[in-house]
Amino acid sequence: MSGLLALLDDVAAIAKVAAASVDDIAAAAAKAGAKAAGVVIDDAAVTPKYVHGFEADRELPIIWRISLGSLKNKLIILLPGLLALDYFAPWVITPLLMLGGAYLCFEGAEKVVHAFAPHADHEIEEDFDTKDPAHLEEEKVAGAIKTDFILSAEIMTIALDTIDSPNFWMQAITLAVVGIFITVAVYGAVALIVKMDDVGLHIAATGRTSGGRALGRGLVLAMPKLMAFLSIVGTAAMLWVGGSIVLHGLEDTHLWAWPYETIKHIAETTAYAMPVAQGFVKWLVAAAIDGVFGLILGVLLIPVATRVIGPLWATMTGKKAGPDGHPG
Repeated sequence: MSGLLALLDDVAAIAKVAAASVDDIAAAAAKAGAKAAGVVIDDAAVTPKYVHGFEADRELPIIWRISLGSLKNKLIILLPGLLALDYFAPWVITPLLMLGGAYLCFEGAEKVVHAFAPHADHEIEEDFDTKDPAHLEEEKVAGAIKTDFILSAEIMTIALDTIDSPNFWMQAITLAVVGIFITVAVYGAVALIVKMDDVGLHIAATGRTSGGRALGRGLVLAMPKLMAFLSIVGTAAMLWVGGSIVLHGLEDTHLWAWPYETIKHIAETTAYAMPVAQGFVKWLVAAAIDGVFGLILGVLLIPVATRVIGPLWATMTGKKAGPDGHPG
């Protein structure tokens, strides 16, 4: 009997440790996910364009295929790769973060420049075979997964940088939780967004009351505005997150701490002068300045990408670079 009681006591102790570990993983995953929120917003804002132009019955299957590719990017490629880097060469993590941040700045600035001086989108679409819908779908899905890989790499690297625990399995499980949760959240939101106009049309056509039919028509009319809003939010998030990552990296590597420290001082001083919501004001001021820095850096990187990196990539791979500097 005493042996049984001892065994039950051990089981209870193990259960407590397991529960504490689950709590730690959940807390770490939430913290990491919040830190990567800016990139997540952009991921959700970017993806709907890849299903634009397809028949309604192909939209959800395409999103499903992209989401599976995203999970593969995060769990099979990035998770073990980042953990290996963190174990064997942890000093590489911050430069990788900065490189990804610079890429986000370039992407965001390119979108801003495109908004004020649009170049012909048909030049980009020339790379897609629009004559064969099945081939077009394959190319669109492949392009979306490539874009997702870059954003996923940034999300997972930010998450790894946020995890405080030195325990390998704690890091691995937390990264897996973050990867799965963010993928489900992003592509669930994308599916909802791209099907909302169909839902609106159905409600408008079958609604039993005038108010219900009006709601359906409102959903249809609101979708273009929602997509435009998401594009703006995504671009702002790219510039804010990218600028913040680069500035924090410069401070963390002791290359140039002055910009980060100055922005922090300005944000704290401004927040201190406010009678309420000081935490929010501090974040807002810092994010705004980070975004301006990200925009300036991104604009400076545009000619580097279009005139140096793009042609160099084309020479190395035999693939032409697109008009925006992206590899073809």
